[in-house]
Amino acid sequence: MNPGFEQPVLPGGYAWWYVDALSDDGRNGITVIAFIGSVFSPYYAWARRNTAGAPDPLHYCALNVALYGAGGKRWALTERGRHSVHCSASSLKIGPSALTWDGSTLTISIDEVTVPLPSFIRGRVRLHPAASTDRCFALDVERCHRWRPLAPCARVEVELQRPQLRWSGAGYLDSNAGDVALEHGFCGWNWSRAALRDGSTAVLYDVVPRAGKRRALALRFDPSGDVLDFLPPPAVHLPRTRIWRVPRDTRGDAGNAASVKRTFEDTPFYARSLVSAHLLGEPVLAVHESLSLERFAKRWVQALLPFRMPRVWR
Repeated sequence: MNPGFEQPVLPGGYAWWYVDALSDDGRNGITVIAFIGSVFSPYYAWARRNTAGAPDPLHYCALNVALYGAGGKRWALTERGRHSVHCSASSLKIGPSALTWDGSTLTISIDEVTVPLPSFIRGRVRLHPAASTDRCFALDVERCHRWRPLAPCARVEVELQRPQLRWSGAGYLDSNAGDVALEHGFCGWNWSRAALRDGSTAVLYDVVPRAGKRRALALRFDPSGDVLDFLPPPAVHLPRTRIWRVPRDTRGDAGNAASVKRTFEDTPFYARSLVSAHLLGEPVLAVHESLSLERFAKRWVQALLPFRMPRVWR
């Protein structure tokens, strides 16, 4: 597996690396996203609108960490400029935090401050791929937006000092990259990943492009590394989020219901949820996200974002 930290990112473009995991006892969850050219940054969006030429994505980088569990929710996402970012084939350093790949384990060293109430998230997350793939999927006809499911089957170990937290569970790693702003290519999407009983991972990806037909991907990743495309099951509507009324949809086996077990994030344009569904003949719990780029593009939404996404200017 090559995480591709050193890949060039075009001016105005982006790359991100996404990790999520749920503890074996079901009590805790974590999501970590490392951004080059942070796609949801109001500062990057402002620069694209007001700068002559496309802005430098290395000037808009961040590590997003979200913790979910019995102790409550913590969220950190501080944006930093290129002077705080260092990329190589094996590592990506953003401010005091870093991702390091040693050929067998991805180690995420976290040292971040939460918002809106300041506290610390400090410690390490280690991801051990059980299966990896080098396949790359274009999400649009022009191949301007690409998705790489790097390690869809993985084990994750969480060891934090602030807050004191230690657990392990099934995890997932992927990467997205694009040559232009995400909202230029898509109206939105629904995505989910679910661990299956045999150790495989099922991923559903439904994208709504601004031009052309909707695209639905349904993939099963085997722990041995095999990738199986399967027919996308029927669409299932989920209830909108309670606060911001973000629409949510998923897919599931015909004749079986799906429900939201927990809403992790309810924002004006994005929802992250834990969904109970039936997929490939078995009940599953899926980490699910719904993204409305129509909402994100609204100026009033971007005006709210600095409260959740502060920036270090110096």
